[in-house]
Amino acid sequence: MRVVVAGATGLIGSRTVARLGDHGVEVVPVSRREGVDVITGQGLAGALRGADVVVDVTDAPSRAEATSVEFFGTSTRNLLEAAASAGLEHYVALSVVGADLVQRDYFRAKAVQEERARRSPIPHSLVRATPFFESVDALSRSTAHADGVHVTPALIRPVSTDDVAAELAHVAVGLPLYGVLEIAGPEEYRLDDLVAKLQAARGDLRGVVTDARAPFFGALVAERSLLPRTAAHAGHETLAQWLARR
Repeated sequence: MRVVVAGATGLIGSRTVARLGDHGVEVVPVSRREGVDVITGQGLAGALRGADVVVDVTDAPSRAEATSVEFFGTSTRNLLEAAASAGLEHYVALSVVGADLVQRDYFRAKAVQEERARRSPIPHSLVRATPFFESVDALSRSTAHADGVHVTPALIRPVSTDDVAAELAHVAVGLPLYGVLEIAGPEEYRLDDLVAKLQAARGDLRGVVTDARAPFFGALVAERSLLPRTAAHAGHETLAQWLARR
């Protein structure tokens, strides 16, 4: 089996390449560094030639709605058209939990990506992940307000990028799902509490202001918008384990 990973040099992409290698398949990492551009389409035909599966872990250069919608609309269309021309049998995309619920900003962009996959003749699998520990850590370092970091109290099950990469690799070497699989971390927190824990872990004294109007990934989210369905797969890495690795 030959698996192409689009976005292979990113945070999740590099881990996905490594996990696919554990399955004994031939992995072809592609990115702009290798001369493949999912926006212009440059190099896509050659990269996908002879492949069986493409795993799409590309990401938009901005969380802003206009930029991210344009990115995922264009990149997904180009990948799917190139995959169809090359005769690929499976398109796997990384999406986010809440893409079907929030429908604003970055979440809307991922919903656009999902819809393109559903409309394509290429068999597809969509892996929705809850926010990565790294995403929440980035939020905890925000300096948007003088009185501290404003954070919504929405519920969240943060997940390790290693756990997500393992799930993506498992899905890629299996049969297409023709639907969605969700993955979440093993622990549930309120997002504002989690950000406070991350700040405390590195001695950040700015503090957290609980603010239900504070956006996440650019969007206002309800209490349970970031939680997966009850049938979601659970990752293994806890907050304590992630912090220990850091």
